[in-house]
Amino acid sequence: MTDRPETQSHIQQVLQVKPRIDPEQEVEARVAFLCRKMLESGQHALVLGISGGVDSTVGGRLAQLAVERARDQGVNAYFYAMRLPYGTQHDEDDAQQALGFIKPDHVLTVDVKPASDALLDALEEGELTFEDANRRDFVLGNIKARQRMVAQYAAAGARGGLVVGTDQAAEALMGFFTKYGDGACDVAPLSGLTKSQVREVGAALGAPAALVEKQPTADLETLKPQLADEVALGVTYVDIDAFLVGESVSDEAYNTIIKTYTRTEHKRQLPITP
Repeated sequence: MTDRPETQSHIQQVLQVKPRIDPEQEVEARVAFLCRKMLESGQHALVLGISGGVDSTVGGRLAQLAVERARDQGVNAYFYAMRLPYGTQHDEDDAQQALGFIKPDHVLTVDVKPASDALLDALEEGELTFEDANRRDFVLGNIKARQRMVAQYAAAGARGGLVVGTDQAAEALMGFFTKYGDGACDVAPLSGLTKSQVREVGAALGAPAALVEKQPTADLETLKPQLADEVALGVTYVDIDAFLVGESVSDEAYNTIIKTYTRTEHKRQLPITP
């Protein structure tokens, strides 16, 4: 695929992106989706880690509304919001503000630092080595993400629930998630939305403007705390969203997006088989 509009249109279809949305309709459709899938699975809870970013804030509120809808139908369903800091989180105030907006039925807090550090220590004791401190920190960051998902699935198993993911189209396009970490989930209610569309849905839900417009950061690297996603990606969300809805972007942005999309294809697929 060498023709830009054709390539962008193909990727738009693969990731199920709509150029424009009605935020109120998206809220209704995605709440109904969460409620329906929970009930169809025979489960009676939803679980999601809340970081203080716009994606988990929006996903968390949708999940809370979904279990409330299930309760209206006579099902004893509950939403468990999980705080999963690595030690002390730099933007803990944002996470608490998000919880105040979401109003979850229950909040569970698990510090993933002891388990993450213990696993890295065990690996090094088993003679795993790293080329430098940055590579070691990168590996630890992915361990953190996977420990968070271990905790969420443990809570879901204990409470008879589904794990909610926050992957949206911009992250899916760039493969900007940890495989089997934050990329693992049972239901992904933000799928198909660009980053700006997630913000539109957040605004429609009444989320605090400071969280809706907050600079996104995965905040996984200890040596680079609060590293902005756009710095890590090498391209802005404005360009990523423009690409996704078929608008023109610079040669540099286009080439970065296509290269990254191709390189991370394995993240968007089931395990590769012969």
